[in-house]
Amino acid sequence: MAGDGRADALFALLYDELHRLAEHHLRRGGAVALGPTTLLHEAYLNVAARDGVEFADRSRFLSYASRAMRGLVIDFARRRRAVKRGGALVVTLAGDEAPPEEAMRAAAELERLGDALDELAALEPALAELVDLHFFCGFDFAEIATLRGVSDRTVRRDWRKARILLQHALLDAEA
Repeated sequence: MAGDGRADALFALLYDELHRLAEHHLRRGGAVALGPTTLLHEAYLNVAARDGVEFADRSRFLSYASRAMRGLVIDFARRRRAVKRGGALVVTLAGDEAPPEEAMRAAAELERLGDALDELAALEPALAELVDLHFFCGFDFAEIATLRGVSDRTVRRDWRKARILLQHALLDAEA
């Protein structure tokens, strides 16, 4: 699968799966006042705008779309936190009020997780993709093993390594 004008075809082909992925991101995002269709369409605009992006297979495309959605949810949470802390006025499509403290904590945790995943992607891109596929896309280990052409045991070992690296990154961010 290749990018370069095919993103629209890929989004059309996998629309239902991408919509479920957007719902999954929003559930994990806490009190982010976006709808799944809005998130999916924003992710489409993000992916379609990139030239020369190639997707070797379905899992790479879904992982890429998942990262785009995660980035959008984190950016939205950051903007809401900035408003809550007295930052510049931010107009949202949802037009909602500033969130309560619990939602602000969830947004801060989501932001920390996003930063930790970015660190992991810089250090071990394959592990970051595994986290996207399992945690955000909802693939189980057997599906990921099949997609990658490796054993289930290898995927589980990589998952443990990814969790350890993310935990260290999150603990470092707290310090």
